[in-house]
Amino acid sequence: MTDTVLVTYGTTNGSTAEIAEAVADVLRKAGLTVEALPARSVTSVARYDAVVVGGGLYAGRWHKDARRFVRRHRALLAERPVWFFSSGPLDASASERDIPPVRGVQRAMARLEVREHVTFGGRLEEGAKGRVAKMIVRSGKGGDFRDFGAIEAWAGGIADALTHA
Repeated sequence: MTDTVLVTYGTTNGSTAEIAEAVADVLRKAGLTVEALPARSVTSVARYDAVVVGGGLYAGRWHKDARRFVRRHRALLAERPVWFFSSGPLDASASERDIPPVRGVQRAMARLEVREHVTFGGRLEEGAKGRVAKMIVRSGKGGDFRDFGAIEAWAGGIADALTHA
């Protein structure tokens, strides 16, 4: 059984952080010790038995903090079970079908033998940071498209894999 899990994320406006916290809560309820931390603040993954990495999607790329985290820690990540998630589509598409990981995430998954990847809908609302984000909100294409039932179900699968390992 795995004891300590890191749930880490790259986010600009907080939506991916909230998804990461929801994943961490499910893992805690399954009896695991979990830390949820921004990817840029993690200095080592050595003390974690498993890692979940999430990144917001921006212009077809994973958030830079998530990309840098995976690059910086790839040697130790390759030695433990790892799951990835992305957040971003500002429509219902993530709830309607499986959205494959973007190219950079696919490469990292192959190198690290990541167990699974899932894409969840994103959230972009009034007050969002960034010129493009503000334009999207002004054009009426913002909103909250996260499906917390799906997020919790996915995290439950991770909890099962870790507690029955």
